[in-house]
Formats: sequence, C-alpha cells, structure tokens
Amino acid sequence: MISKLKSLTLVGLEGHVVDIETVIHRGLPAFIIVGLPDASIQEARERVRAAIKQSSFEFPRGKIALNLAPANLRKQGARFDLAIALGILEASKQINIPDKYRDAIMIGELSFDGKLRPVAGVLPSVHAAFLQGFKTIILPHNNAAEAHLIKGIEVIGVQSLKELCDFFVTGEGLTLPETVMAKQDNASKIFPFDFQYIKGNQLVKRGLEIAAAGGHNLLMNGPPGSGKTMLAKAYSTILPDLTFDESLDITKVHSVAGVLKASEPVLKERPFRAVHHTASGVAIVGGGNPPRPGEISLAHRGVLFLDEFAEFSAKTLEVLRQPLEDGVIRISRAAGSVSYPAKFSLVAAMNPCPCGFYQDANKDCTCAPFAVQRYRQKISGPILDRIDLHLNVPRVEIADLSNTALSESSRVVRVRVQKARSHQIKRFAATKTICNAEMDSAQVAKFCALESEGQALLNQIVEKMQLSGRAYYRTLKLARTIADLDASPKIKTSHLAEAVQYRATIS
Repeated sequence: MISKLKSLTLVGLEGHVVDIETVIHRGLPAFIIVGLPDASIQEARERVRAAIKQSSFEFPRGKIALNLAPANLRKQGARFDLAIALGILEASKQINIPDKYRDAIMIGELSFDGKLRPVAGVLPSVHAAFLQGFKTIILPHNNAAEAHLIKGIEVIGVQSLKELCDFFVTGEGLTLPETVMAKQDNASKIFPFDFQYIKGNQLVKRGLEIAAAGGHNLLMNGPPGSGKTMLAKAYSTILPDLTFDESLDITKVHSVAGVLKASEPVLKERPFRAVHHTASGVAIVGGGNPPRPGEISLAHRGVLFLDEFAEFSAKTLEVLRQPLEDGVIRISRAAGSVSYPAKFSLVAAMNPCPCGFYQDANKDCTCAPFAVQRYRQKISGPILDRIDLHLNVPRVEIADLSNTALSESSRVVRVRVQKARSHQIKRFAATKTICNAEMDSAQVAKFCALESEGQALLNQIVEKMQLSGRAYYRTLKLARTIADLDASPKIKTSHLAEAVQYRATIS
C-alpha cells in the first residue's frame, strides 16, 4: 500500500506544499528518504522510529521508502516528522486516516516519546495553506493559538502522535477555541521612557513626532549626554497602533525567525530593534543556512535603532541602501534565494566627531580636522539622502535640567500621531501603502500636489541646496505628514518650509 499525505515547507515567507509518499517493500530492513532532504530530515528516521514504538505501534519490518515531492525543491527542518510517521503507520495498515483529513496539511516535530514539539514559521505556513485552498491543517498543540489567527481554515492542535491516531478513530478532543487578537491598551500602560521626563529639546521632539506619524527615517546628531539615546527609546512610546494586517506581517517574520514566544502568539506592538555597532552586515540583513531574517526584517513595521551611527563599518551601513529604498531584502546564496519584508523606520544617533564636542558651545573639540572629516565620511551621501529628518540635538542647558515642571507626555503626543496615521490609512485604503513614507511617485503626484507659491518655494530650495530627485520626493512626503498632523487636506507653504529645514545634512 502507498500512503500519500501532505505537508508544507517555507522558502522565506513563501509556502510550498510537499507530498509525503510512503511505501513499504519486502526485504532487508532499511529506511530511505529521497527528494532533496537536508540532514535534519535524514535524522527524522530515528525520531520517527522511537515515536512510533512509544505510541504503542509496531515499527514495520522491511524496506521503507519515502519520497518528498517535488524532488527539485530542497526541504529543510524537522516539520515533516508528523507526516512521515503517519505515512509509515498508514502504509503498514496500522491506522486508517479518514478521507476528511487525507488532504490536510500536517506539520510537527516528534520527540522520542511521541510528543509533538512546536515548530517555527507556523503563521506563514497556515496562511500559505489557506491561500492554496486547503481546508484543514494539523500541527503541534503549542502552535495552535498562533495558527488560529488565520480565519477560514480548520486548525487541529495535537499533543502527541498517539492522541492524533486516536482522534482519527473517535473524532473528538483536539480542536482549540479560536484566539482573538487583543487590542493594545495604551491608556493604562506605563512607559519606562516618556517624553514628559525628557528635559529640553522641544524641536527634536517635534521631529520625532513627525517621523512617527509618517514612518520616516531620521538621524540625530549631537554631543555626548545630550539625550539622543533616551529620545530614541522614548520614540517607541509615540508610535501609532498596529493594524491587524500589520500585526500579522510582523508575526510572520518573527515566527519564521523562531523568536515568537508561545505566550504571545501574535505581536501587538511595533518592534524596536536596537543594534550594536559591532554587528555585521549579515546580522543586519539576514543570512545563514537556511537563510534567516536579519535585524531589518525583525524591525519590519517598526523601528531599527542604530546608536553610534558613525561607529558602524562603512560596509555594514551600505547594506541598508536597498532595503531603505525598496522595503524588502533578497538574500541570495548558492542553495537559492529568499525574500523578507523590511519596511522599517531607521532611527540613527551619532556624535559630530570622535571626541563628540565639535562646534560645542561649552567644550573644546580635541579632534584634528582630518579626523572629523574621516569620521563623517563613514556615512555616505546615498545613505544620508535616504534619511528624511536630520535633527541637531544640542546640549541640554542647566536651566532645563533643574526645571521640575513636566513637559508634554508621550500619551498626548501619541494621540496626535494616531490621528495623522488614521488620515493616511484612509487615504491609502485601496492600496498596499500604509504611511506617507511608503508613497511611490504616482502617489506623491496625486496626494502631494502644491499650490503655485509652494511649488515656486520648493523649486528655489532644490536649486539652492542642490537636492537630488530622491530628496525632492522625500521632502514632499515629509510635508504631507506635517499637513496630516495639522489636519490639513492641502500642503501649505508653512508645512513645506518646515519639511525643508529637516533636509540640512551633516555633510
């Protein structure tokens, strides 16, 4: 008898159905797996053998042959264990799988005692199965809550191989209630870093508010101790709420990376990834074998914070060029290529020179002129051109530090940011665009039209500052965000003038 069951493998976030074909021949005992399996699948032979015996079944004698089709697709991971074990039991006529579940997708790693361990990448797997028309998916019990986020497909959570086989006979006891995504509760949340406790720097806070509202990239430049890192951490407290689709996108990436917590099957807050300046380019963009998401993908729909920006190697910073422009990263290796989303907001902080006090009003700089120039040249013009807001963070005066009065809180700022983002969600409802920073040229022409006075001002500024075409469009997007914060349907000259002042770079 030949058993034919179905499982699913992931290439990046793209799911591919794999047919598990099992046949048992007479002859000397052997267990052969073909169809481009990796080492973890070859090791499934021992896991499956032990799990079948511990589940009160007999491991068949003879030659067991498994084919993972299509044969030209490389398969990786231990997620095929469950389908392999069921195929062997069905081919040896020890169980009978009901017709209702014969076309179900089966995913799960087996332990020696027959229990099912959770696997990574369940959410994109279930979504891929749903898009390809499958009605049922069987997977580990600990992955079921995550899988229930995809509506329209039956999810069966299983504790062990024995429990599933009993379910095929009785039809009872395995399904879980659907998990409902909880709404973010920001009203009672206490932020560890709040704008109201950050003294001074009101203009910088204004720039952070604009960046949060439109999803723009920003760079803070200032001496040590001016509050750049604290401002960056407080920035995460004013970010707008996630939409359900955004939450699913983020959860998919974290699920594939294997960093999703079992207690939190869906991420409800925008990620904030702080990367040390010793990180390599591979750690930031992703890689390995199999290729895994890097920091830019884990920061998808959130924030990538690079402190000590100029301390990163020039080679590492240059890998950010393409993701900052396209919002996606393609990792190509000899074994193949995968793509991961990378629509993040870059927040960078740096000192103006190696000692940190170049042009400081109160402390002399000890750096030689060539040292300052070399330090700043680590950040290339193309990278700076992709940053929408360049914020100067001056030293906080003692009068501000000693002032006991609290400034505007993050919760108040967040309300304004949320209203501005709501305008954008409504504006782009018929498209895949989420925020102003993601607009393409056609959308800029449609939603960022200027009146004659504003257009004349922008033309004059572009000519005087020698702005690139990219900077021209990014300035218009920034002006659109400022207008949204002002609840203005049109971009006024004042909005454009404020947007332009953030284009002054460190070069």
